[in-house]
Amino acid sequence: MSAPHRSRRKLRPSLYISVDIEADGPIPGPYSMLSFGAAVAGRHEPDGTYLPYDPQERTFYRELSPIGEDFVPEALAVSGLDRARLVREGAEPATALAEFTAWVREAATGAQPVMAGYPASYDWTFLYWYLLRFTGESPFGHSGCLDLKSLYAAKANLPLRAVAKGTMPRQLLSTRRHTHHALDDAIEQADLCNNLLAWEP
Repeated sequence: MSAPHRSRRKLRPSLYISVDIEADGPIPGPYSMLSFGAAVAGRHEPDGTYLPYDPQERTFYRELSPIGEDFVPEALAVSGLDRARLVREGAEPATALAEFTAWVREAATGAQPVMAGYPASYDWTFLYWYLLRFTGESPFGHSGCLDLKSLYAAKANLPLRAVAKGTMPRQLLSTRRHTHHALDDAIEQADLCNNLLAWEP
């Protein structure tokens, strides 16, 4: 007699949230996340249906007070942010990350939130570290992260290190400019997320 069938956990939709961060160095802790932006990209249903949203409709953006004095001038220059101004005017990380967590949970009502990034490794490292350091938890859990670079490599059957945005079909890329403003780039990245998830090579 076969073993009893175990009931499967009911699958929930995934809500993809595109996140971009700007920082003043390569790793969190010694260096600071200076700003981050997020845009809701779309919702993936358990039956495989993907529902893209207008990423400008639901967004979040904060500029943060640095957590230390060290910074890499080249990294700071990429963001275009004034670190001295952020020391005076930037949001306290604990406050900003708590507000972000509440925003994610409200946006993802009825679904599981997933952070999407290109590549996700850098942005996820800072975001996850900051969430745990300043709020004690992550609304994405420890693994709710979609790397759009890896997704493209898998769909296109290419080695990961051969992938760059310049190698992608033009129809996958956003028509928006990449400005290195965290919210602008999160919205642009959400377009890429939506296009990739709908793409059938």
